[in-house]
Amino acid sequence: MTVIANARIVTADEEFVGSLFVRNGVIAEVAGGQSTVAGADDWNGDYLLPGMVEVHTDNLEKHLMPRPKVNWPVLPAIIAHDAQIAASGITTVLDALSVGDIDADSIRVRTLTACSEGLRDASKAGILRADHFLHVRLELAEENLLDMFDPFLHDERLKLVSLMDHTPGQRQWTDLTHYRTYVTGKRGWSEEKVDSMLVNLLDRQQRYADANRSGVVARCMQRTVPVPLATHDDTTVAHVEEGVGDGVTISEFPTTMAAARAARERGLGIIMGAPNLVRGGSHSGNVSAAELARADLLDVLSSDYVPASLLHAAFLLRKEGFSLPNAIATVSRNPALMVGLIDRGEIAPELRADFIRVRIAAGIPVVMGVWKAGRQIA
Repeated sequence: MTVIANARIVTADEEFVGSLFVRNGVIAEVAGGQSTVAGADDWNGDYLLPGMVEVHTDNLEKHLMPRPKVNWPVLPAIIAHDAQIAASGITTVLDALSVGDIDADSIRVRTLTACSEGLRDASKAGILRADHFLHVRLELAEENLLDMFDPFLHDERLKLVSLMDHTPGQRQWTDLTHYRTYVTGKRGWSEEKVDSMLVNLLDRQQRYADANRSGVVARCMQRTVPVPLATHDDTTVAHVEEGVGDGVTISEFPTTMAAARAARERGLGIIMGAPNLVRGGSHSGNVSAAELARADLLDVLSSDYVPASLLHAAFLLRKEGFSLPNAIATVSRNPALMVGLIDRGEIAPELRADFIRVRIAAGIPVVMGVWKAGRQIA
């Protein structure tokens, strides 16, 4: 039995100073007040929060290519990514693997199979700290998308599928000025290459996107175990309605207030980026996460490309009218339930003992320790 005393515990409904009792990797009891159990670990008022659940991160890509045109070996990249995830307080992660890309030579295309196999091998070897599942992101304008997606369709790690279309001129990249700034900076493209790609990408979208979308939806419906389907970067009400017609249950990163309101009216879960909230706005010039939070149009936060942003953003939600339990739920209970992980994401008896110790320093929440199934991993 592990006993943690004098912690500021945040459950689904309240926060209080109390004790946590863990037996065999499971939460046995949560109690208010001081503990008199001999040998209890005294947390001296630090927060005890559920281990965070991340449903959309492409952080692995940064370790695969730490600098432009610098390729890193896959397994060391996976290990470094996992360590960063765990240190950020994330105990369960859906690694977002992109199937297809707007650039045929991108690292996403070249390392897709290696990343999938590497994550499986690392997990089997017991060298990963966090639990790793898959979020397969499908670039609908990819010519060979369906063939590339088929190996993932019955993978037991698959917990989420999202439909993406990053063709410039719509959705995330409605403003081509922001698009040019992004690809010339991150991808190192020249202005001449951008001009050429704009023509090619529009042609590719017109050729393949609609048929690929229909094929993906049909395949997902055929699975014995249903997998949640998400749309990506909804901008218009029509985008949301199209998704609803396809059986989508999640709207990832809606780019406008209108799209977010439509998603809420149609019962979709809404995911927004934690970096958006921490930075105070979208790097693409779209609607801010704070605006959606104030309008009660935000259910889940995703760290996207900055793992450390997840906890920081959750605490910032209090400035937007969220209670602390509701704010913490956006990074734990809500995402867990969204993808069918019902055994975690909350400090409650009989759930898995995934929890983190957090201390506030200079107004910023700092992860002081991380436990998964009752075992400290960071």
